Amino acid sequence: MEVGTLVARYPRLWHMAEDGSWPSIQRYGLLSTSALLDLYQINGRERDAIESRHRPQSVEIQGQGLARAVVRDQKPMSDNGLSRCLQDGLSPEEWYRILNSKSFFWLTKQRLLTLLNARPYRELAHTVLSVDTASLVGAHEANVRLSPMNSGCTKPFPHPRGQNTFLPISEYPFDQRRNRGADAIVELAIEGGVPDIAQHVISVRRMRGTATIESILQR
Repeated sequence: MEVGTLVARYPRLWHMAEDGSWPSIQRYGLLSTSALLDLYQINGRERDAIESRHRPQSVEIQGQGLARAVVRDQKPMSDNGLSRCLQDGLSPEEWYRILNSKSFFWLTKQRLLTLLNARPYRELAHTVLSVDTASLVGAHEANVRLSPMNSGCTKPFPHPRGQNTFLPISEYPFDQRRNRGADAIVELAIEGGVPDIAQHVISVRRMRGTATIESILQR
């Protein structure tokens, strides 16, 4: 796939974060779970439980001199579902580590709204970032990976996934998936996260379900 095609078809990206997290994101960046655990110096059993195990609930972490942070849950996924769909000899633990090494963005607003309105999340407030694709990809192209599926979901059907689920832009088979319309690409992930996310953000809003509660930032 060409970068120009990606930017033209998906000029905006969206990320749903924990409510109240914008000040921390603005300061430290939109970090992957693993990078966040590094920042907070979480190690040993506590880290293993977060990084390589299923998280049925969100987990609060604390670090010296740092504000409280929340690692989001993985409610749409399960060990059983992953065991049925993983390829290339991957274990569920290895898949959790793969996911936790990345920060994720939706490429369509409809995907964002579907997640916001999902039963576990619709009654809660969330911080929603809208990001300029050209700006983000221009700064982080080497670390961008594209996925044809919701890689953190195994319900209601666990679609096959493996080592080739996340591909660099130049290797992504866009032409083969073009007939899927907007879902030709489902996720854009950044390895390690985006330390300079504040430079690429267009808007930051508090949302509950599909309703905007507060506009925090608008450019």
